[in-house]
Amino acid sequence: MSLENISSNKLFGGWHKQYTHDSQTLNCNMRFAIYLPPESESQTVPVLYWLSGLTCTDENFMQKSGAQRVASELGIAIVAPDTSPRGDDVPDDPDAAYDFGLGAGFYVNATRQPWRQHYQMYDYVVSELPELIEQHFPVNDKRSIAGHSMGGHGALVIALHNPDRYSSVSAFSPICNPVNAPWGQKAFMGYLGNDREQWKHYDACELLKRSPVAVPTLVDQGSRDTFLHEQLHLDALKKAVADTGYPMTIRMQEGYDHSYHFIATFIEDHLRFHSQKFL
Repeated sequence: MSLENISSNKLFGGWHKQYTHDSQTLNCNMRFAIYLPPESESQTVPVLYWLSGLTCTDENFMQKSGAQRVASELGIAIVAPDTSPRGDDVPDDPDAAYDFGLGAGFYVNATRQPWRQHYQMYDYVVSELPELIEQHFPVNDKRSIAGHSMGGHGALVIALHNPDRYSSVSAFSPICNPVNAPWGQKAFMGYLGNDREQWKHYDACELLKRSPVAVPTLVDQGSRDTFLHEQLHLDALKKAVADTGYPMTIRMQEGYDHSYHFIATFIEDHLRFHSQKFL
């Protein structure tokens, strides 16, 4: 599978790069960003996959989080895919809403038309993208996954479904219980239809009830997040963790909201958490 390098910048001794490629899974051209630390010039390194939230692209995290400084120190590569398929032939929300369609793939495999042909973000993140990264870049098979908001939902769900593939998972302000949140309900109804049993396959709280293997998990949530109670449902996640005894650390950070200031403040904690699990 071929890649086209569209930008390269030296950063903290490593390289931040953007690439495009034709995705067979999503049936469109996709873009991703990768940060390669200095160590990657002499050996393979572990990789953290970062999943962003609604309306974001591969650029938001890489430009706003400041993660590369710590990744350079720890010798961790970071890969940030886009949040949905893109292109003139890719369907979008007919009302041009921000929470469905382009920029809002929700990391599911759509089963309904017209979404099914392109919106297969779960398979893209779990299978196609890692295969591409491991084929073309000096990374090894030590992987972790993290994300924010919609991406935090995606990271938790993907790790719970694939505990053998990831050393650890972390999330900022995740949509914890999407089957009971307006964002999740809209996305699931559109991509998956009205069979709510299918929705549960993409809900971290539901998956915790039947997860046989644990993945070390860190979740940070801001106390002043305006989406906390209506959309994110952290209390549901806390209850699921308490009921199952799952090894998940959940931290409430006083005074922080849903913004990238929150992520930039605590991303070092998350990278060091993942680095410890790579050992």
